[in-house]
Amino acid sequence: MKSYFSNKKSIAVLVIPGIAIMLFAISIPLIISLYLSLFRWTGFGPMHFLGGTNYARIVQDRTFWRSLLNVCMLIVVTIGIQNVFAFYIASLVKGLSSNFSQILRTVFFIPATLSLVVVTRLWVNIYHPTFGMLNGIIRQLGFPDFEVAWLGNPDTAIWSVIWIMIWQGFGWALLFLYGGLMTVPKELEEAALVDGVNRFQMQRYVVLPCMLPVIQAVVIIGIISSFKQMEMVMLSTEGGPGGTTQFLSHYLYLRAFKFGEFGYGNAISVIVVLLSVSVTVLVQRIFRRHLEHF
Repeated sequence: MKSYFSNKKSIAVLVIPGIAIMLFAISIPLIISLYLSLFRWTGFGPMHFLGGTNYARIVQDRTFWRSLLNVCMLIVVTIGIQNVFAFYIASLVKGLSSNFSQILRTVFFIPATLSLVVVTRLWVNIYHPTFGMLNGIIRQLGFPDFEVAWLGNPDTAIWSVIWIMIWQGFGWALLFLYGGLMTVPKELEEAALVDGVNRFQMQRYVVLPCMLPVIQAVVIIGIISSFKQMEMVMLSTEGGPGGTTQFLSHYLYLRAFKFGEFGYGNAISVIVVLLSVSVTVLVQRIFRRHLEHF
């Protein structure tokens, strides 16, 4: 058995089929999207070659740029607020007793186990301007002037949608970060305590360096998830009011399947893939530099 796996040809026979299938599943759809992005096509009938016209149109498309801005906002909130808070909660949960820790982890993870349809409809009902629980609480507290059509007001709609996404995804971030904290060697923490470090120094110089690979994974997952957001937008606001809650994946879906602009929709999808890959590679390089430093 040892000689079999030491043979490079044997390893190639085992590895190449899997790599070939993966490349086929990734590259063929991307090539087809790139090809279709050069045409004007409704999905039926003749195709009209446009060259780079669809891409030039993207540059002038305000809804596209608004969608990209919303994706960037979600990335910032996910990394800067959700993940930071999840790390803080994971640190607190780690220090609790085993039974109590398990209960809290289960409670925080419940939203992540629910269907996106259930979660979205739940919050749409909470946000309802007349019968919603949120405005009902505001009304009961004696502040009727602060009642808002949360999903209908351009000033609050995007933040209301982002909150739904953060609420549903918080459990995953907590789960990954808690698992990462449990892998930090206790010997390092005990040695740091002997050296007299405080809580902040413990997190900064002992825990975070050990957690960087896990944090990198959580950040990348958050970025990719931000680019993929579609279902919650479709089920809550459909991109309204006035496109203020539009996201890239939902926007390309509308262009391709609702308005019959398959070429333009595929052009947007190519841009989305390039952006997500570029940002992911950039994040990996940043974390690799920090990992080499530590």
